[in-house]
Amino acid sequence: MSMSNRLSGGILAGLALASASLVFAQETRFDPHRSISINFPQDSPILSLATDVDRESRATPRGGAMVIDLHMALSLRNASSEHIRGVTLLVTTQEVTPGGKASVAVPSLNVAPGQVFPVRIDLRLLRPLQAGGGPLVQVSLDGVLFDSFHFYGPNRLNSRRSMTVWEMEAERDRRHFKSILGAAGPEGLRREMLDSLARQAERPRIDVRVSRGGRAVSSAGAPERVARFAFLKMPDAPVEAVDGWAEVAGNEARTPTIEVRNRSGRPVRYVEIGWIVKDQQGREFLAGSVPAAESDIFLPPGQTGRVLQDTALSFSHNASEPVSIQSMTGFVSQVEYSDNTVWIPNRAVLQLSGLLRVVAPSPEEQRLSDLYRTKGLSVLVEELKKF
Repeated sequence: MSMSNRLSGGILAGLALASASLVFAQETRFDPHRSISINFPQDSPILSLATDVDRESRATPRGGAMVIDLHMALSLRNASSEHIRGVTLLVTTQEVTPGGKASVAVPSLNVAPGQVFPVRIDLRLLRPLQAGGGPLVQVSLDGVLFDSFHFYGPNRLNSRRSMTVWEMEAERDRRHFKSILGAAGPEGLRREMLDSLARQAERPRIDVRVSRGGRAVSSAGAPERVARFAFLKMPDAPVEAVDGWAEVAGNEARTPTIEVRNRSGRPVRYVEIGWIVKDQQGREFLAGSVPAAESDIFLPPGQTGRVLQDTALSFSHNASEPVSIQSMTGFVSQVEYSDNTVWIPNRAVLQLSGLLRVVAPSPEEQRLSDLYRTKGLSVLVEELKKF
């Protein structure tokens, strides 16, 4: 149910650790009563009831920093009058320290008013040894999304956008599976779940290394060319990608640039373009998205804008096999209007365009297919009836 250890923008990425050359010092186990502070606002719609810190949690001095391995479970209660669909927590040791801040996002929830639910936290963080007193770790609330799409929280990590997209995807995919159940019965749903599990197992994966500007070592000596994006047509998308290019050398693409036009009647403040890379063997991989999750634009109706990343991206398969870029295809994957509402592609478009076999399944499709795999068809059917 949970999706944790995701940093802002997309939520949850790896944290920088101290160099291996730093001197190892005595490990210190947590005192959960003094080492961790749960800091929710007084008017928070969720309350913290209990904190269970695993024995594996510890703080280890290394050089001038403290490496904190945090493994714990929070017991939270929905204190609001609405069903909760998603929660994002901010976990910090010291915000100005690299590696001192992370987040835990939990999508695909269905927590009724008064209901208690768990949130698991497994993180590695850094904290300067010279930091002042007080708790080693602070846990605060970045956002709560309700079934009405009402949002509560400071939204420092853009969690409102992320959780809104996840819940819209969840509603879309639940409608799909419920329609299969209604039209073809339980056996039809079973076939659809088996197809989903097969797609997840067979979906081609690629490793992407991102560096700011410059040129990656992996592409040194490779001939350089300007490659243009092709774009999949998304008939109901409010924004259209009209042109795009990147400097390509071997398995590296630098400074991807995409021009987009707002063809809706409403101002747009965020556009995300999915990016598919095809290699020399004709294999297609979902390479990522442009822009980065923290990038915002303002695009009035009818206006054209440019999405630009000053980055170099190198692609490899199985962590070590370079993926030589033959061609690139883009598609509009999400749009946020200035009023916080969001557009995502519908399931039929994903199916007809072939994107369904390339893009990652939504957190909700992963949850439902895992529920079928572990607990069986009858449990899945009952779960779908709850919505």
